[in-house]
Amino acid sequence: MKPMQKSLQTKVVCFGEVLWDVFPNHKKVGGAPLNVALRLQSFGISTHMISRIGNDENGNQLLQFINDHNLNTDEIQIDDNFKTGVVNISLNQNGSATYEIEYPVAWDKIHLTNSNMEIVKSSDALIFGSLACRDSITKNTLNSLLPYAKYKVFDVNLRPPYYKMDLIMSLMREADFIKCNDDELDELCIFLKFKSTSLENQILFLSKETNTNHICVTKGENGATLYFNNQFFKNKGYPVKVVDTVGAGDSFLATLIANLLSKKDPNNALKNACAVGALVASKEGANPKLLQSEILNLI
Repeated sequence: MKPMQKSLQTKVVCFGEVLWDVFPNHKKVGGAPLNVALRLQSFGISTHMISRIGNDENGNQLLQFINDHNLNTDEIQIDDNFKTGVVNISLNQNGSATYEIEYPVAWDKIHLTNSNMEIVKSSDALIFGSLACRDSITKNTLNSLLPYAKYKVFDVNLRPPYYKMDLIMSLMREADFIKCNDDELDELCIFLKFKSTSLENQILFLSKETNTNHICVTKGENGATLYFNNQFFKNKGYPVKVVDTVGAGDSFLATLIANLLSKKDPNNALKNACAVGALVASKEGANPKLLQSEILNLI
């Protein structure tokens, strides 16, 4: 596994879906890689987004939103044949979300270009998820970009019916850092016929199977466990009144990777990530503004 590298100006590229999360009464900008990118940019990290939108009103509004948040849009392609992505979201009484993800849409058709190859080559990390691989065009583009990445961060995002376990395993073996939630970890271990219910044993098994010793497992309101350079770090999470959980895991990942790329102590990196994830869950939508004072007060 390659060591983490840090340039004078930390630079990250996120790859995959950009879309609108459509709630019963309103819509919000979303897509896990975009949520991660927006949070990274809010921390002052130079962040690029590789994706594709439709040549439509939703696409225009999305591009305007991204520009307004100072996120680089040079690698967001425009598609004349497929519309901008939409996810219809339903929330239960606890604020937990279920998703209906439209297919096919523009982000399923991300093309490989010389410029997106150069962006990946020059970045400290490439962050990507499994949902982007539901269509062969975007999947092939990602597979072509992965060899150029210095540090590959894979967000396991199991959204039925848009994944196959063989593909998930292949992406995990490519990755230098794997992030999943505890339910996804259980599903992965069942697929691999590993029967321990111990979270630490499951992580150690997955580390051996994928040849990476950078793994983080989130546990909802119960915090997260980070396995980093053969050591375990744990955080019990922070109690908040949940409004909705949309994007909380994305902001968690952005904070964790930002801290680790900056060579912060893994324990403090995990603490900051859990606090940011909790704060996002306490607010509406995937990309609420957060104040540094809010994060510090919660910690």
